[in-house]
Amino acid sequence: MSTQSTGVRDVFRANGSAPIEYRRVYVWELPVRAYHWINAIALTLLCVTGFLIGHPVRIAYAAEAYQQYWFGWVRFLHFASAYVYVFNFAARIYWGFVGNKYARWTAFFPFKRSQQQEIVDVIKADVLETKMHGPISTGHNALAGLIYFGTFLAFCFQTITGFALYSSMSDAWLPRMFKWIVPLMGGEFAVRFWHHLLLWFFVTFVIVHIYLAFYHDYIEGRGTVSSIIGGWKFDREAGNEKAGTKGPSRPSEPLAADPGRAQGTKKTVVSGQ
Repeated sequence: MSTQSTGVRDVFRANGSAPIEYRRVYVWELPVRAYHWINAIALTLLCVTGFLIGHPVRIAYAAEAYQQYWFGWVRFLHFASAYVYVFNFAARIYWGFVGNKYARWTAFFPFKRSQQQEIVDVIKADVLETKMHGPISTGHNALAGLIYFGTFLAFCFQTITGFALYSSMSDAWLPRMFKWIVPLMGGEFAVRFWHHLLLWFFVTFVIVHIYLAFYHDYIEGRGTVSSIIGGWKFDREAGNEKAGTKGPSRPSEPLAADPGRAQGTKKTVVSGQ
């Protein structure tokens, strides 16, 4: 049911514009949201502690060095966050095969011609700014999906090099699995260099990711930021893109895939030009 009365609709139409109907869509499932926030915390800890390990801060203490353990705690937080990060990522890999269509791996590979064209349109609109309006996707757009897949590969590389460095000081089976990486890459210095270089890739990615999330939330007004907390986005009804036109609604998700359907899907009406 619309949140505005018929009388309000008539006022809009009399002024030359019609309200646009939006449906509420359950996009990000709980496992996806949990992965996002666990990964955000783990990645922040890894970046901060990793920077300190690479560039230790000299802190003046009255006590002798053997009587303090602050750098030991830095290393412990780094290693503990790495384990959380790895197993959290493994869970996300699994969910890419069993989750809804927005979480599946097919959303990260632009095999379709429409996805390839969407990448071009997004670059023109968001990067080159040669196009006024880019495509609006309910889940990730094709370019974002491709970039996220690139970050997944960076996750794997960072995990391999990190455990390779840890293997020389650990007897655990997981780090020891990657001991062969050190000679393969030319020694610990080379492994440490690439591992530290990827740190700045993730720092840059986080900054751009947060900026674009708020940018699209402001430009599109469809709940981009809040969706990663509650899971819901607002999707414009098909056929209502133009003022005064009303077309058939876009096919909805199956009832079982949308927990909000049991209580009724809400529509929101806003003024549109």
